[in-house]
Amino acid sequence: MTRGRATRLAESAMALCLAVMAASVFLNVVLRYGFGSGVAASEELSRLLFVWMVFIGATAAYPLGEHMAFTALLRPLGRRPALLRVAARLIHTLVLASCAMVAWGAWQQVVVGMGSRSVVLGYPTALLPLPAFLCTSIIGVIALVQLVRGTPIDVGHEAEVE
Repeated sequence: MTRGRATRLAESAMALCLAVMAASVFLNVVLRYGFGSGVAASEELSRLLFVWMVFIGATAAYPLGEHMAFTALLRPLGRRPALLRVAARLIHTLVLASCAMVAWGAWQQVVVGMGSRSVVLGYPTALLPLPAFLCTSIIGVIALVQLVRGTPIDVGHEAEVE
């Protein structure tokens, strides 16, 4: 799957999550204020879809270099390419280590959640930490590839401090 196709797929999934969330909340508001009763599943569904949407977006943003980056700290190294390469490798290593720790914690929550169900909809509560596990696993693989390839950190962002 190409990067463009993967990005379009992620954007479509996020748009679908947002559309279902908006429709669900809108319907719940109309029913609650217009007719005195709401849909109990609306809040639970919106929470689940919001978590998935955020982590899908985070996963799609990382390979595009759209995550928060401290490029202002790297900019002074731009005149010293050797230091910039060392800093890039250090950053990729730190991203990889962070992803491993978050993925491990998220996986533990997935395992715990397999034995319980949500209150209203009855889905396995493992579906809440699962996107964190998937997101950090994918970003970790990308960071590992960037570390092995020695991919530089893009310091050409428009903002001075991100």
